[in-house]
Amino acid sequence: MLKIIPLLTDPASYGGNPAHSFDVVVPSLPGFGFSDRPARPGMNTWRMAELWAGLMAKLGYERFAAQGGDFGASVSTILGLRHARRVIGIHLNYIPGSYRPYLEPGTKLAAIEQKFLDDADRWYVDFGAYAHLQRTTPQTGAYGLNDSPAALAAWIVEKFRDWSDCDGEVERRFSKDELLGNVTLYWMTETIHSSCRLYYESKLVPLQFKPGEQVRVPCAIAHFPKEAPFPPRGWIERGYNLQHWTEMPRGAHFAAAEEPELLAHDIATFFHSLR
Repeated sequence: MLKIIPLLTDPASYGGNPAHSFDVVVPSLPGFGFSDRPARPGMNTWRMAELWAGLMAKLGYERFAAQGGDFGASVSTILGLRHARRVIGIHLNYIPGSYRPYLEPGTKLAAIEQKFLDDADRWYVDFGAYAHLQRTTPQTGAYGLNDSPAALAAWIVEKFRDWSDCDGEVERRFSKDELLGNVTLYWMTETIHSSCRLYYESKLVPLQFKPGEQVRVPCAIAHFPKEAPFPPRGWIERGYNLQHWTEMPRGAHFAAAEEPELLAHDIATFFHSLR
């Protein structure tokens, strides 16, 4: 998130509209680097959303907007679902993998929705070994990763390579300093286990909507083309009050680091419209 912070707080210095500036709060998920490791089970994205709502109240923000990708997209979704009176809107560049809207029995899916679900299943078979391990036995892998910097680097850098818009050349998108800085943060804080465990906790309490549940606050989606799997608009609209959709010309999973200007501009445009 480091690259987008100045673009949002001081857009005028980067050729942007000064009226689109925002206060920006970037908390680190519990168990990820800068935040403490959870001391007991149950630290899932639902709990994190409650912590974020409490944090914003303590900081003096009665109303706020939320943005996220990856697990942050899940936390932001839950904020919109559970704290609609305080959240003016949410902006996502990812849809959580466990997201399932409520479907009445007998609901017929559109062909594009069924294709997405089938494609997502194939993706998890072909590329989801890491997630299956972290969802089921996170400690088993974490002992080895916490013991070997080479293993930790392989585990993390592989994802930067596979999930970025780099055509297999990771240094087209990230410098060695950026990659090693990320790995070192996990290594020095010994948070690879606590970060892996969030997959396990999320499996226990997935983002599956109950009858009548929908994120009713205004929602925006920034779709980066190399982010996969990514659901079609109709599938998202079953659970989100979607009011803004942007097809990005390039970029992938690590949008804030890969394409900070594109992401920051879309965030600012949408949230400014809600002021």
